[in-house]
Amino acid sequence: MEKIMKIALAHDYLNQWGGAEKVLETLAEIFPEAPIYTLMYDKEKTYARFEGSMPELRTSRVLKTSNARKVKTSFLDFKYARENHRRFIPLMPLAAKFLKIPRDYDLIISSSAGFAKGFNIGKNTMHISYCHTPLRYAWESDSYLRPITNNLQLKLYKPLLNYLKNWDYEAGQSPDVLMANSEFIARKIKKCYGRDSTVVYPPVDLSMFFPNPIPHTPYPKPYFLAIGRFLHYKKFDLVIDAFNELGLPLKIVGSGPEEQKLKSLVKSDKIEFLPFQNDTSLVRELYWGARAIIFPQVEDFGLVAAEGVASGTPVIALNAGGAREIVNAYSGILFPKQERADLIRAVNNFISREGDYIPEIVSAQANKFSKENFVEKIKEAASMVTASGKTRSP
Repeated sequence: MEKIMKIALAHDYLNQWGGAEKVLETLAEIFPEAPIYTLMYDKEKTYARFEGSMPELRTSRVLKTSNARKVKTSFLDFKYARENHRRFIPLMPLAAKFLKIPRDYDLIISSSAGFAKGFNIGKNTMHISYCHTPLRYAWESDSYLRPITNNLQLKLYKPLLNYLKNWDYEAGQSPDVLMANSEFIARKIKKCYGRDSTVVYPPVDLSMFFPNPIPHTPYPKPYFLAIGRFLHYKKFDLVIDAFNELGLPLKIVGSGPEEQKLKSLVKSDKIEFLPFQNDTSLVRELYWGARAIIFPQVEDFGLVAAEGVASGTPVIALNAGGAREIVNAYSGILFPKQERADLIRAVNNFISREGDYIPEIVSAQANKFSKENFVEKIKEAASMVTASGKTRSP
């Protein structure tokens, strides 16, 4: 009789909702009985998306309800840390070390942009790490910290950043298999960890994101769209700056720590803020209603851009990061620099050829990002590594 694999999932922290959490959600669908190990967990901020059924654990003392998935957390799982997790980054390697995962699992699949790939895993347990990026604060401190710190602070942080870089390098050696969410990240993995990785694009549910079956009238559509978490590197400030000058309708959808600052930058009465939408059908409606999605940031992949393309909506994106693997001549425009003049030029260029973008042709560019493709490759990798057993030293 064939042995049933015992599998667990791992994720850095579950106190926000974004592209990485959507990947974990799909992993949880593939392995509905797998518990999740994470540094901290906020059920409300993740919209109870990880409360799946685990029949074999229903009598466990760990569970408070009969239909909950087991979510095991670290000593950092308390309210203040969940609400201010970036302040606790120096403690996260230690928390990862002490978050011990039972040794009887056949396979751990981690979804990691930093710490989950370094969780305390048994030496006989196989480990596939789906890497969203090497730890940004360690390897790209200038890009991610300089805009929110000064030179003195960066100098004081240097010993800590060196520590995090050394820790992340060692953690990057631990998984038996590394998967990258884009060619862009595969190159980073090679540079930072000296390892090869397999590119598996994040899942886009093409049954939920597809061209509007009802042609939109009147033409052109009424607004441009920017959507995501309000963090400094997402460059919503650049979008606002450009559209203040363009005077075109813009909807900005999301939430995050930069919200009040961003709202204070608005000078045009045609710029509107909308709260984050948890309902996928509402997000799709926003994509359908947009002339184009504005995507000015450097992303590891860029699930918003991929979902928009799948919905038949062109994307105006920075020519960097994962966007270069999503946006082509059929699905949008790439602009060279994170500067107002470049973005304005790209928007005007788009308007001049807007009628060339056919929703069905735009949408076809997203077929390679299908959820089915992701599921197939994850299942294939899980079967291969568990069949082969440990092939490298832990």
